[in-house]
Amino acid sequence: MIPELGHFALVLALSLALAQAIFPVYGALRDRANLMAVAVPAARGQFVFIACSFAALAYAFLTNDFSVAYVAANSNTALPWYYRFAAVWGAHEGSLLLWVLILGVWTVAVTVFSRELPMAFRSRVLGVMGLVSCGFLLFLLTTSDPFTRLHPAPLEGRALNPLLQDPGLVIHPPMLYMGYVGFCVAFSFAVAALLGGRLDSAWARWSRPWTTGAWVFLTMGITMGSYWAYYELGWGGWWFWDPVENASFMPWLAGTALIHSLAVTEKRGAFKRWTVLLAILTFSLSLLGTFLVRSGVLTSVHAFAVDPLRGVFVLGLLVVFVGGSLTLYAWRARKVHSIGRFELLSRETMLLLNNAVLTVAAATVLLGTLYPLAMDALGLGQVSVGAPYFETVFLPLGIPLLVLVAIGPLLKWKGDRWQELAHKLRGPVLIAGSALLVLTWWLWQVSLGAVLGITLAVWVAAGSFQALRERIVGRRNPIAALRRMPRSITGMLLAHLGLAVFVAGVTAVNTFEVSRDLKMRPGDSYAVSDYSFRFVGTHPIQGPNYQGTEARVEVSHDGKSLTVLHPQKRVYQVQRMPMTEAAIDGGIFRDMFVALGEPLGNNGAWSFRIRLKPLVRWVWFGAVMMAIGGVMCITDPRYRRLLARDAAARHGTAADRLSEART
Repeated sequence: MIPELGHFALVLALSLALAQAIFPVYGALRDRANLMAVAVPAARGQFVFIACSFAALAYAFLTNDFSVAYVAANSNTALPWYYRFAAVWGAHEGSLLLWVLILGVWTVAVTVFSRELPMAFRSRVLGVMGLVSCGFLLFLLTTSDPFTRLHPAPLEGRALNPLLQDPGLVIHPPMLYMGYVGFCVAFSFAVAALLGGRLDSAWARWSRPWTTGAWVFLTMGITMGSYWAYYELGWGGWWFWDPVENASFMPWLAGTALIHSLAVTEKRGAFKRWTVLLAILTFSLSLLGTFLVRSGVLTSVHAFAVDPLRGVFVLGLLVVFVGGSLTLYAWRARKVHSIGRFELLSRETMLLLNNAVLTVAAATVLLGTLYPLAMDALGLGQVSVGAPYFETVFLPLGIPLLVLVAIGPLLKWKGDRWQELAHKLRGPVLIAGSALLVLTWWLWQVSLGAVLGITLAVWVAAGSFQALRERIVGRRNPIAALRRMPRSITGMLLAHLGLAVFVAGVTAVNTFEVSRDLKMRPGDSYAVSDYSFRFVGTHPIQGPNYQGTEARVEVSHDGKSLTVLHPQKRVYQVQRMPMTEAAIDGGIFRDMFVALGEPLGNNGAWSFRIRLKPLVRWVWFGAVMMAIGGVMCITDPRYRRLLARDAAARHGTAADRLSEART
């Protein structure tokens, strides 16, 4: 009866989500505290029932209950227990249940960490989140029930897709969903502000940590997905511009713009309408990604569903949430006016240009992702839009963006003088100019793109260090000044430095990668760059649910043994699907990637793919630095102090009104 209890828990969760969506919003409209008080217990109760449902599905997987159709389709008895647990979200129904569970986690977090917010505003936020939860719980119960029974139950299941039998599956989807769903909080704050007619600096201050938190999770989710594709898919790339990869990249770009726009709205009271629109756009792109993955319109290793009915349902949710929020925005935005004024040379201008570039970048990715789908749907033929398009359009957008990233933190709010900016930029210009001269002399015959990319990375890094220097030089005690520097400033500079590391890694691996596809017999040696690869031979291997072949490849450098690599070719028992498990010798400055291909003839020869990838790990190091910078911004004590100040001001105003009424 546990699967039936899991299904019933979802029904109860839907009932509480409806209560959460209706009563608090109506209570805020009528100023009825008893109705607004429903929000918190309804949100927490909904989470409890969704968690019970998730636990019931996990129990069915761990106990091999193949009477549940979803379990039978995605697990079997030979699968290790940890992959059986990860298989809970390995296909459409379970991943959607994880989506709803994570929405419940974010909702409970809002009830716990937003106690200082005005009751009416918090009720509206939770009401909007309850409405989103209603939509996806209905989607789950009507078209994607993970607890459907099979009669009769099979004795064995089909097993999880071999591509997903990897530790990355345990971490990557939950992290990515925490980012996707987390932007629902920013969306709910924006819609709540529109409903209440209060779009001020306080709203931006309340929303900013939640938005940054979602951005951090999405950054780490994309990073983990990129690394998973690098070592698991066997082709040695870290980004393919796959439509589903793009579906996560678009909300990341919009979310990055939203974080910077919230900073301006909080500190200067400017960009109010633009900030609200970005909050709606970011969550809309998250929903669009959900539609692309679950509608069946895409063929991808990342896509889940092929049922058009599910696609229609998600499309309906997209129309309701996005259309409704944009209609509300059109109604309210005319009454919103920014109070902050700024000059042409100011930090506000740099952030505005930054937002414009990021938004255009998101639009170009959206166009490249949807254009082939639109052409196919209209019967105009099949068109492929791949890496050449995206790399071509991103270059002219990336250059001004990187230039602005270095300049923005050096400018003052409201306005600055050109002479002061020129003085601050002397160091970064000198360092980047020197790098440009050296790189041009060294690499002009190799790639001018590499010269430009590494120079821009040096420019961003130099600008970040200069911004740090401006805050500590001239103080009596620079060390004490460094310690007193707000954590949000440190996080911002670390994130910008991470961007520089990322750009350097991308430039190096795209320019200097060495790739060879070889045919090797046992005993053969081949030189690739400065390394010698010797194929010793192969031997059979046996895993818990697969058989395979493992090769032994000895690597030497200048005649000295360096390492031994063991690439594998696996065949999984149930699907009979061959899988390549590459062997990677990783380091800070280069990765050595060897993948075993197919046997060639009867003399023991095999095909090999060998890649030497300089600085490829800088791609992920830079992304992790950006995420750590975001965490530092979230944990800045300033936010807690400002929330306490807002609460004290509210209580003081309420007390004054009560005193006046008594008088």
